[in-house]
Amino acid sequence: MKIDRRKFLSKTTGIASLSLASFTQLNANTTMQPNHFKPIILATNWGYEGSLDSFCNKVKLAGYDGIEMWWPMDQKEQQLLFDTLKKYDLAIGFLCGVGNEEATKHSAAFKNMVNSLLDNTQQKPLYINCHSGKDYFSFDANNEIIEFTIAQSKKSGIPICHETHRSRMLYSAPITKQFMEKNEALRITLDISHWCNVHESLLHDQENTVQMALSRTDHIHARIGHAEGPQVNDPRAPEWATTVQRHLEWWDAIVQMKIKNGATTMTFLTEFGPPNYMPTMPYSQQPISNQWDINVYMMELIRKRYQVN
Repeated sequence: MKIDRRKFLSKTTGIASLSLASFTQLNANTTMQPNHFKPIILATNWGYEGSLDSFCNKVKLAGYDGIEMWWPMDQKEQQLLFDTLKKYDLAIGFLCGVGNEEATKHSAAFKNMVNSLLDNTQQKPLYINCHSGKDYFSFDANNEIIEFTIAQSKKSGIPICHETHRSRMLYSAPITKQFMEKNEALRITLDISHWCNVHESLLHDQENTVQMALSRTDHIHARIGHAEGPQVNDPRAPEWATTVQRHLEWWDAIVQMKIKNGATTMTFLTEFGPPNYMPTMPYSQQPISNQWDINVYMMELIRKRYQVN
């Protein structure tokens, strides 16, 4: 996919945000023209303080296709969730992860959570996104979790992906490369903003590893990270144009690979987070940007960029 970098930057210079009009122009310059491709774009309930019903209503009205949230282990919460999803005709992708600090207990609790999810017959999720392992567990302890999910994904037919996330097993590019080389079937949720932060760069010096990760990606967390943090203060601000463009290049490459392999869909989560992911003003701790507005902006950007009817 070819992107006119100069045109993108000129469109963003001297304005307070990347307008949808300028992005439409950018999209018109792409060369990817499949007969049909639809991004499936989900909303996060991270930071939302209202009820599940009000959240799903807001998500639906905004134009999302579904939501991503943690799998609830309580059966009453599960039933409420499935009833609400049906009410608003929303798809679901689930997060699975546990906090146990000892590797054996962590693995057991994680497997129990995944198996509980797979045993449900109410609604098949689009995917399971794993906050798996710990950065300080041994390679073998983390790899045992990967092997379990590969087997369960094959058995269930549900994609199970491991997120590139700080503090988890795929916290850095080099260690992820080792796991990818060990497991050809390892699938990834790409939240590359974490790697930008971990490696204090936009990863130009690790292109081979990044390309390998892109080829294993089945789900994208669409947050923009930078060399000193996992989330820019506002992706619409012109000072972040080069950083936004770098992330778009990564996502473009994934979508292009999916289309080349015959896929007609790709899941995205707009995941700009609340404070303290969202920078705040000193003393008052008021967020300097609006989380919901930014995530809706990202949803509209992704849909305009990738949807071909």
